Amino acid sequence: MQGMLHRLSDGSEEEVTVGTKLYVGSLPYTTTDQQLQELFAQHGTVSSAKVISDRYTGRSRGFGFVEMATSEDAQKAIAALNGTQYEGRALVVNEAKPQEKRERSSWGGGGGEGGGRGGGGRR
Repeated sequence: MQGMLHRLSDGSEEEVTVGTKLYVGSLPYTTTDQQLQELFAQHGTVSSAKVISDRYTGRSRGFGFVEMATSEDAQKAIAALNGTQYEGRALVVNEAKPQEKRERSSWGGGGGEGGGRGGGGRR
């Protein structure tokens, strides 16, 4: 497989290979895991395909992840599908970045603040 060149901060370059996990953005909200798998299977062996849903509503969030069997298949899928139209939307396909660790208390304060108080508004 031919890798991509990545410029390092010191100005030198190194060849990097594309991982097998891909981010797929700008998906129509009606896309299913099965449809996503079928779309990428045209470009190589798909290990898994998952459309991400909102945890509260269950509705698609318009993006997903596909894991290809090899980095060669992943590179072929990126080249073939990134920027192409799928059900009227231009897909964004690139290598998935590692998930950043998030603080569990990202919504601020801890125990029970604000619970049960109504809307209020400005006065």
